[in-house]
Amino acid sequence: MLKLGLIREGKIPCDSRVALTPAQCKWLHKNFDDIKVSAQHSAIRCYSDKEYAAAGVTVLEDMSDCDVLLGIKEVPVEMLIPDKTYLFFSHTKKLQPYNQHLLRTIVEKRNTLIDYECLEHEDGTRIIGFGFFAGIVGAHNGMMTYGNRTGAFKLQRVSTVNSFQKLIHTYFGLKLPLIKIAVTGSGRVAHGVLEIMNLLGIREVEVDEFAVREFSYPVYVHLKSADLYAHKITGQYNREDFHANPGDYDCTFKNLLSSTDILINGVYWDKEVPRLFELDDMRDPKFRIATIADITDDKGGSVPCNMGDATIEDPVYGIDKTSFQRTLPYLPNSLDVMAVGNLPNELPRDASRYFGEQLIKFVLEDIRTGGSETIRNATIVDKGVVTETFAYMKGYAGVE
Repeated sequence: MLKLGLIREGKIPCDSRVALTPAQCKWLHKNFDDIKVSAQHSAIRCYSDKEYAAAGVTVLEDMSDCDVLLGIKEVPVEMLIPDKTYLFFSHTKKLQPYNQHLLRTIVEKRNTLIDYECLEHEDGTRIIGFGFFAGIVGAHNGMMTYGNRTGAFKLQRVSTVNSFQKLIHTYFGLKLPLIKIAVTGSGRVAHGVLEIMNLLGIREVEVDEFAVREFSYPVYVHLKSADLYAHKITGQYNREDFHANPGDYDCTFKNLLSSTDILINGVYWDKEVPRLFELDDMRDPKFRIATIADITDDKGGSVPCNMGDATIEDPVYGIDKTSFQRTLPYLPNSLDVMAVGNLPNELPRDASRYFGEQLIKFVLEDIRTGGSETIRNATIVDKGVVTETFAYMKGYAGVE
């Protein structure tokens, strides 16, 4: 019998998403005699204890009888139960300093950590994540922010509705000004952004046109890596070489800084990848960007004026284009940044349903049958030992 436990989210700010919805738990119980799901008491989940109980899920406080514990965000160290297997987004694989203590505690408590972020198909595509709904909410919030700055249109907060379907209804009859939007990235986040672009009736145009033309209708350009990066010597883009040697490339987005009103950023970034622009570019009178929705949300990353997370409650801040200081939003001589780390939490039920479907389709069967190469490749720590796949993390984990 595989005993799965849905743990209460303990990270602050609170997150209401879940790994499995009550309906998905009920389906697992119906279709697998050897799976039992329990849920830890929680007052903050988007699905209540009562809904889980009605679906046949045991709701309790002590999760020590469970074999595998499923969360979403990082588990506070004081909530870790020794000798248990955990699945959650640990945000440790980039050696993030703020989660070093978490990983060291996981090692000390002989836990096994399977990181959702590291679960990949054979071609390297992420198996599971909330990126699509991060794109949905991020694109909506970016458009909302531009509307608030200019007064040209008004969009309500995502959190005023409780489903994606209801959000779509808020777009009916909306008339947009003649804006030009740059969308970056090619993964799930970008797919969510493009969904909003299409729902709003914004037309896609080619890069060359976007750079030089003004249009009589709102437009967007979708910039994938091949459109954003060029080798410093050859001027070409090669995917394998770029991923191996990103420092050998320049970012060509600077050519669009005078053509873009809104930047919606969903591109992957690490410290070796060139930024979309530099802070000094913001001082150029031709710098046109008024609103940035940084869905990737790396502080000082691909968007250098990302000064750190805002919150769902207060998602937008300003950046003065001369001093680069963080300000209130919508001020003269500033641009507005929408950068929130848990955007899907604005549509938690939709996002959780989507996430749970991927978990059931591609992950749980492997766990139920004793593991797989996919699971092994996503296991950062196995019973307190940093795995060879993540050997570069040993010093970070305190085991060298």
